[in-house]
Amino acid sequence: MNQANPNQDRADGALSNDMPEAVHADGMRILWDVPIPMSDGVVLRADVFLPQEPGRHAALLSYGAYGKGVPMQVGYKSAYDRMVRDFPDIAEGSSNKYMNWEVIDPEKWVPDGFVCIRVDSRGAGRSPGVLDPTSEQETKDIYECIEWAAAQPWSNGKIGMNGISYYASNQWYVAALRPPHLAAICVWEGFVDRYRDAARHGGIYSQFGEGWYERQVLRIQHGYGERGARNPNNGELVCGPQTLSDEELAANRAPKMSNESLNRPLDDAFYSSRKPDVSRIEVPLLSAANWGGMGVHPRGNFEGYLDAGSSQKWLEVHGNSHFSPFYRAEGVELQKRFLGHFLQGKDTGWDRQPPVQLQIRRPGEHFTIRDEQEWPLARTQWTKYYLEPATRTLGTTPATGASIAYQAMSEGLVFKLPPAREEIEITGPIAARLVVSSRTADADLFLALRLYAPDGKEVLFVGSNDPRVPIALGWLRASHRKLDTAKSLPYRPYHTHDELQPLVPGEPVVLDIEILPTSIVIPPGYTLALNVRGCDYDHGLGDAGFSDQPYPMTGVGPFRHANPQDRPPEVFGGENTLHFGEGNEPFILLPIIPAKGA
Repeated sequence: MNQANPNQDRADGALSNDMPEAVHADGMRILWDVPIPMSDGVVLRADVFLPQEPGRHAALLSYGAYGKGVPMQVGYKSAYDRMVRDFPDIAEGSSNKYMNWEVIDPEKWVPDGFVCIRVDSRGAGRSPGVLDPTSEQETKDIYECIEWAAAQPWSNGKIGMNGISYYASNQWYVAALRPPHLAAICVWEGFVDRYRDAARHGGIYSQFGEGWYERQVLRIQHGYGERGARNPNNGELVCGPQTLSDEELAANRAPKMSNESLNRPLDDAFYSSRKPDVSRIEVPLLSAANWGGMGVHPRGNFEGYLDAGSSQKWLEVHGNSHFSPFYRAEGVELQKRFLGHFLQGKDTGWDRQPPVQLQIRRPGEHFTIRDEQEWPLARTQWTKYYLEPATRTLGTTPATGASIAYQAMSEGLVFKLPPAREEIEITGPIAARLVVSSRTADADLFLALRLYAPDGKEVLFVGSNDPRVPIALGWLRASHRKLDTAKSLPYRPYHTHDELQPLVPGEPVVLDIEILPTSIVIPPGYTLALNVRGCDYDHGLGDAGFSDQPYPMTGVGPFRHANPQDRPPEVFGGENTLHFGEGNEPFILLPIIPAKGA
């Protein structure tokens, strides 16, 4: 049943700037469409969920472009249904009608004394202005929203942030500006480096942004009005009272991010202006990564954790889908212990929390939680496994031999370890060194770390954006092979992406390739393999077939790299050659973790 909104739209199509009266519902006081004035005169809109008890409370703020008035069951029904089917505990203890995509459910948090603030970002939902997702302007807006929240009569002056992906990435950005009243951030699967983590993997253009903008942002633009949805909780139009024309909407948004990324192959000023200096972050932070988040979600959480300047920081790594671990009881409990400690001053036991908590992964989606003191793990046995051309195996001694050519758009080459005789754990970042030539002036390298059961079938895992993913992925465009020697590490090459170094056709070059961090315990009898290819990984099992996904799910989800403008077939669709010369034997560097006591 819809609730009356005391902050009704005015006859002229604008929203009132008066503070709305609270609506009492579901054990909360709810303020719909609270005005938050920005310094440039734009008034943003927020929904505020308050405890019934008066007083000053800690507040959790989220800011994004997905529409504060769109319940998850409405906007992302298939994902919601799958989530609660697999993990029924998520739906327990809440009506779930206030649950929004990638942000906390207030019914799970307000009873514990938290205020939940959801802000529609500038130009999105109920907030007017120019739509420019993840821009510098958005970061400035979040700063002002934090300081506004701290000054409210219901606030104890300590503001935290929590959320997934979009609602995680912008935490890195604003925390680097050091708002005086930001007290803690919980960055759950959020990138930190737009170029390396999201837009261009190894210099190769990722098509994720194309679908994301059309699918999740434009349909929530402010001014979509009657063409958009209504909030079932208060009956108001999700995208504001006015219905603008297509021309008016286009005039109120910045150029498509995907167009910018496609037309900017190098890490230039456009990207640097959207990359936070995380060394400036001082507030306590919890960075939560996903082993299966290959494409946009894991790398930033590892890099952000390592580079953040805060003296109080924690890393948590989990598996499974992009949203389930965040909403499950164990995820909420972890978040509450962290935020309750720093925002409410409660004795949650967080002062005894180890710096690193890993969910060690085994086949069959089995995870074991293990506490650690650092990342990467100090006891790691960094082990080189050399690619052997004659046997297509991986061995611990350098191997030379004849070069091997492969068609770039094929399955490529697969090099396997012998079946494990005993359990082997691989946990940490990974790197590979290959020596490659092409018949053209460039080549794209796609690396997949894969696992096979004794019966020969590939073992796949639930990923953040695809239900069947391999162990780990890595990418590099050969013309982007230039390394930043100051930032590169043996297990994590770091490329400058600041100039192109074209290939001379037929002439081999050395490529150091970053493979994203992972964790896998290989059981006896199972086989680990490195797949070297010239196109996206595909498990060959066909599309997972989710009805609400406009892209096929064949192992990489929406993170595909096949745009013909970025990868013209005449350059990247031909033949590459892997070389095995003495002194430049190709290898993969694996983080072997010895058994405790070994």
